[in-house]
Amino acid sequence: MERKKVKVLVIDDSALMRKFLTDSLSQSRDIEVVGSALDAAIAARKINSLSPDVITLDVEMPGIDGLTFLQKLMVANPIPAIMVSALTTKGTSAAVRALELGAFDVIGKPDFSKTDSAPEFVRDLTEKIIAAGSAKMSHRRRPVAALNVDEKYTADVILSKAEKINKNKPTDKVIAIGASTGGTEVIDRILSSLPNGCPGIVVTQHMPEKFTEAFANRVNTKSRLLVREAKNGDRLLTDVALVAPGGKHMLLKSDRNGYWVEINDGPPVNRHKPSVDVLFRSVSRYASDSAVGIICTGMGNDGAAGLLEMKQAGAYTMAQNEESCVVFGMPKEAIKLGAANMVTDVDGIINYIKKMI
Repeated sequence: MERKKVKVLVIDDSALMRKFLTDSLSQSRDIEVVGSALDAAIAARKINSLSPDVITLDVEMPGIDGLTFLQKLMVANPIPAIMVSALTTKGTSAAVRALELGAFDVIGKPDFSKTDSAPEFVRDLTEKIIAAGSAKMSHRRRPVAALNVDEKYTADVILSKAEKINKNKPTDKVIAIGASTGGTEVIDRILSSLPNGCPGIVVTQHMPEKFTEAFANRVNTKSRLLVREAKNGDRLLTDVALVAPGGKHMLLKSDRNGYWVEINDGPPVNRHKPSVDVLFRSVSRYASDSAVGIICTGMGNDGAAGLLEMKQAGAYTMAQNEESCVVFGMPKEAIKLGAANMVTDVDGIINYIKKMI
């Protein structure tokens, strides 16, 4: 029996980008592009008339911008939305904000000056759309407080509060978290819920280059921990969470002074860079039974084998359960391998970590 096609509406103010997306996505036998729109007003009408399963949404549009439109859409008619963002500071920050507002996933616009950029973009976007077509939108968080387009930040975005940076000490235990689609919300919840005295945390979240810094900075404003994008040689300390930079692998290492991270520019693993398997394997090698491994919502199987290696090395391992996942891919594969000591929801993960403190 032939699988039902995912109906997609393309929303972008650039005629060239709309044509590129429409032509490229139409090549997939699993996708039907039912229309396109150049702004939010047209998009709203076409959503009502065409009933798409998924939309691709440009962050920056004339009139009502992508964030404002997304926020209204998530209240009135929740549809899986994949944000297509320019790789600029403004664009990546807005895309991360979109995830908080309920977007399914984000992807950076291709660099057409690089020969392999467009094909990789199309492949990744196609996979995200197909996954979004069967996603559980009921698991998306309700939209957060009303969007302020001219958002006002505190001094935390420039200089962390003193208590975040002057009381840290080498960590005895390591918590390693891996996630993909839907994972930003889960990681946000976990890191924002933990008290001081927490073991050092390393996070690999599948995100494009330049997006991870904006994501880490955003979570840092809400967490008691110091959350930031990792740099090569960073020490892993208590009350610190290091997020793997997009486009690079992150490995845990250790020496006589404690744990630190190496940022590696090797090839993609499981087609991902950063790869959860790479992080988990390094944690199994250098932290072994002093570690906790957590695999969360996401497409594919990245991290499943690595979680098993962690378990075999003596680590305690956890997988997010199907009921709380946006996409039950990575945790499902880990569970099938027998890699998880515990299968639980996000609250269960948070409660377990709190008991470690």
